[in-house]
Amino acid sequence: MTESIVVDTSLEGLLDARISCRAYEDRQVPREVIEEILRLAQKTPSWCNTQPWQVAITEGEGTERFRAGLGEYVMANAQESDFEFPREYQGIYKSRRFDCAMALYSSVGIEHGDRAGSAAQTMKNFELFGAPHVAIITTDEALGTYGAVDCGLYVNSFLLAAQSLGVATIPQAALAGSSKFIHEHFGIDDTRKVVCAISFGYPDTDHPVNGFRTERETVDNVVQWMSN
Repeated sequence: MTESIVVDTSLEGLLDARISCRAYEDRQVPREVIEEILRLAQKTPSWCNTQPWQVAITEGEGTERFRAGLGEYVMANAQESDFEFPREYQGIYKSRRFDCAMALYSSVGIEHGDRAGSAAQTMKNFELFGAPHVAIITTDEALGTYGAVDCGLYVNSFLLAAQSLGVATIPQAALAGSSKFIHEHFGIDDTRKVVCAISFGYPDTDHPVNGFRTERETVDNVVQWMSN
């Protein structure tokens, strides 16, 4: 492989370095690098070794055709996903979501209350944030929630494998809201459900949107110990 490799491939190093990348360089990831990401992600554990994930990946003109078609679809159709989106965000989940959005908007100069600016930023989801590739992750519908959980594990393996090879990613539930278009565009059977997408490529490290970071709770705030 001729592309640069991330030096720190320890788990902690990969977790610290990985971000949801929202701006990309205009160059393709070589097929052999993508295949290595997929090889590593395929090691993901799953319930009864079902390995329910299937992946559709775009490159080159395939990405541009999908990007254009998706944008047209979103402008003309209401969002409807194969899985229910969150009913609502409450309490700390609402606060974390708000803080994340404000940090994102601030990084690109969108002021609080600027509806037009925030709407324009939201639409960048459907432009794949300029990424040269997208991976569509689907699960077998008969496996229900646990098939989706297994696919979630696969998504994380994909993200970390990509990071280890110097490739940036962003997992996107937003694209699952256009599941009808995705089924038709890729010829995905109705026996499969769209879980999410992963846009990926080489990061534009000079773009301010890639400079903001989100915080994580301390372990003490998420773990309950039962000693007796």
